[in-house]
Amino acid sequence: MPEISTSVSSHLFYRKMGSGPVLVLLHGFPESGTLWRNVWDSLSASFTLIVPDFPGSGNSVLERETTMEEIAACVKAILDAENTDKAVIAGHSMGGYAAFAFAAAYPDRVAGLSLVHSTPDADSEEKKNTRLKVIELILKGGKSAFINQMVPDLFSAGYKRSNPLPVKNQVDEAMLMRDASLINFYRAMIGRKDTTAVLESARFPVQWMLGMEDTVISYKKILEKCHKSGINFVSFYNNCGHMSMFEKPEQLVTDLRYFANYSYDHHCGAL
Repeated sequence: MPEISTSVSSHLFYRKMGSGPVLVLLHGFPESGTLWRNVWDSLSASFTLIVPDFPGSGNSVLERETTMEEIAACVKAILDAENTDKAVIAGHSMGGYAAFAFAAAYPDRVAGLSLVHSTPDADSEEKKNTRLKVIELILKGGKSAFINQMVPDLFSAGYKRSNPLPVKNQVDEAMLMRDASLINFYRAMIGRKDTTAVLESARFPVQWMLGMEDTVISYKKILEKCHKSGINFVSFYNNCGHMSMFEKPEQLVTDLRYFANYSYDHHCGAL
């Protein structure tokens, strides 16, 4: 895998595969770039995929506490290293928060913004308090209890019943993340800003993927935001929770491919 050095990670790894226009896939919490493995072969047939491991996840080193803005700056540094002026940025959950931070800081680098079960909202006070309690739990040695509860809840009830092995594998992968990284990501999410203004000023199309059984980010809350940008694509995922790349990979590939092609055809010149 390629790697670069940044102020927050002396070894920031990312995957690069495929050819064609650039599509960046940003992972959620508590994941790494491997979150996208069920869809990256299909997508790389049409696009050059850039799939980072955020600092502290996967193979990327965490040097110090980071913010969402600094994670977005890491994505920019990768695009700079790849001599890529503009890309479609797709972010899942926490990756969507980073995608919003990227679009806020570098709007001219965005060909299209795709939110996979994500929102521009900042944490509510209730959510912040919940995250702080989790941080306390992890500091007291409770990482296993947290991961074993949190990760399965990302999936719909039906998927968990029918597919226990993939869910267990995600739990096992999450357990590999260091305590310091888990805490860092939660603190970054607590501190993130509301980025709804990005939608209101967007000169690029915006895509929303909504899991109808998502208990992490309600599709009803996301629908309140979908009209705020000029060009919107909204996809509903039936019988799906927060993890469409596992629960509905074919639909996710179709939606991402269509949106990325539209973004480049209509906003960046013909492919």
